[in-house]
Amino acid sequence: MTLRTIVVVDDSDPDLLYARIVLEAAGVADSVVTAGTGAEALELLQGQAGADVDLVLVDINMPEMSGFEFLEAYCPQVEAGRSRARVAMLTSSPDPADRERAARYACVSGYLVKPVQVEEVRALVARLPGPGSTAARQGPGRAER
Repeated sequence: MTLRTIVVVDDSDPDLLYARIVLEAAGVADSVVTAGTGAEALELLQGQAGADVDLVLVDINMPEMSGFEFLEAYCPQVEAGRSRARVAMLTSSPDPADRERAARYACVSGYLVKPVQVEEVRALVARLPGPGSTAARQGPGRAER
């Protein structure tokens, strides 16, 4: 499956660059867009460009708005049908407590630990439900690592 757009949300420019390189090498999306903050990502998702976003990869540890705060703001939009992009955590935290916390959000479809590899991205995308499917509204997918 090829996605239209993936948004990567991370406050680290080197991590954004690395994620873009891996995503482009994986060939899983027509477009990769980056956002340096959760607020920037929410604005993008709520705008016209948000209609083309199929997946959001979000870091947990960011200033101003953490990845979990992003989920608190974004997941209700998915549940209400105002947005359809799935979310996967892309983080340096292998902490099982973070995985479990992320899994509680219905819009979360995966948990990837940095540095992510091409095959991990391909596996995540292969597990994503199609737009509008029942699976798209069910709980999270399985963690990668």
